[in-house]
Amino acid sequence: MGLTKSEIFTEEQNKLALLAKAFGHPARIAILQYLFKLNSCVCGDLVDEIGLAQPTISQHLKELKNLGIIKGNIEGTSVCYCIDQEEWQQINQLFSQFFKQKIKGSDCC
Repeated sequence: MGLTKSEIFTEEQNKLALLAKAFGHPARIAILQYLFKLNSCVCGDLVDEIGLAQPTISQHLKELKNLGIIKGNIEGTSVCYCIDQEEWQQINQLFSQFFKQKIKGSDCC
């Protein structure tokens, strides 16, 4: 498998690609939807809600947390996760700008 050569792309292009990859798994979408609904939760709630094994949920949470989409706070023996609102606003703006681009020319295909 070849290298992605991410250094030849802009910071914005790399960020969009990483986010798109994170959003490319239905379990992560389900986790985010659940967090939006509750605004916070304990990981065990996610296992019950989504129906995946605890280690699988933890791996998806780790990916979302590494990208800064969610944040977690330790509460006793559990970690409570929620959407990072500032990061979510930035993500929203980034994707909005990307999808608002106009297609130039109409004589294709």
